[in-house]
Amino acid sequence: MVVVRSLRKTWPGGVEAVRGIDFDISPGEVFGLLGPNGAGKSTTIGILTTAVTPTGGSARVAGVDVEREPRAARAASGIVFQDAVVDLALTGSRNLLTHASLWGVDPDTARSRVSDLAGRFRLTDLLDRPVRTYSGGQRRRLEIARALVARPRVLFLDEPTVGLDPRIRYELLDLIAGLRTDDDLTVLLTTHYLDEAERLCDRIGIIHEGEIVALGTPASLLATIGDRVVELRAASEHDARAALTALRAQGIAGDDALLVGRTMTLPQRDEAPHDVAAAVATLHLPIVATTTRAPHLDDVYLRLTGERIAA
Repeated sequence: MVVVRSLRKTWPGGVEAVRGIDFDISPGEVFGLLGPNGAGKSTTIGILTTAVTPTGGSARVAGVDVEREPRAARAASGIVFQDAVVDLALTGSRNLLTHASLWGVDPDTARSRVSDLAGRFRLTDLLDRPVRTYSGGQRRRLEIARALVARPRVLFLDEPTVGLDPRIRYELLDLIAGLRTDDDLTVLLTTHYLDEAERLCDRIGIIHEGEIVALGTPASLLATIGDRVVELRAASEHDARAALTALRAQGIAGDDALLVGRTMTLPQRDEAPHDVAAAVATLHLPIVATTTRAPHLDDVYLRLTGERIAA
C-alpha cells in the first residue's frame, strides 16, 4: 500500500533530512516510524502526503506515485497533523461536512458518514458546539474523524497523542487500534511514545539522521537486545566509564554495553548469564543503583545511535 524507494530530501542550504530510505507497508498494516526530533519523520510524512517535494527516489501510496500524481495520492490518503488544523470557530459538524465537500463526497453520503464517525468517536453530543469549546482529547478525536470522512485507504498519524494526558491518550489509542478493521485502513504512525508503537504497530522502522537504521516487528527488534537489561548507575560519569572498562575486562559487559551519562546499560542473554551484582561487589565498583528489567525499544535505538528516542 506504501512503497518507498531510495527516497531523499535535501533542503536549501544542504540539509539532508532524508537520505535514501526504503520501506514497504502492506495493506491493512499499522507501521510505526520512530525517531527523535529532526530524524526525518515529518519530512517523510510530508513527501508521502505530497506536501514536500522529494529530491530523489520515489514513493507510491495506494499504487500512485506521489510526485507524478499528487491529486490522486491525496485522494487515497488521510492525515492527522501534529498541530490542530480544524477550524475552531466552526462546529464539529461543519468541520466534518466541509472537509467531505472539499473531497467531493455526496452530501447525503457525507451526512451519513459524519453520523457514523461521530458515534464511533463519541462526538455526537459535541457536533453542534464550536470546536473552540472542545477539550484537547475531543479535538483530537474530531481531527481523526475529519481525516476519515472521505474514506481514505491510507491514514497518516503524525504524533497524534502528543500533549494529551495519559488517560485521554489511552482512550485515543483504543480508537486508533480499531481503525484498520473498521475502515479497512493501512496506517502509518509517527510517535515518541514507545508504548504506543509496541501496542499498535505490526512493524516499526527506526529513523536516525535521515536513514532507516532498523526495521522489523517489535518482537524482532527487542530480540536484538536480549532477554533482559541490567542498568548500573555510578556516582559520576568518570566512575561510570571506569566501571564499564572494568566490567568489559572481566567479560561481564560485552561490546553491546552502552554508557549514557552515569548510566551503563548491559544487555543480558540466558545462554551467557552473568552475576553483575557479584562482579560489582568483587571489583568494588562505585555503583549507586542497580536495576534489572525487560528490554524496550529505547534500548534498540540507544544501541543503534547512541541516543534515546525521546530525546
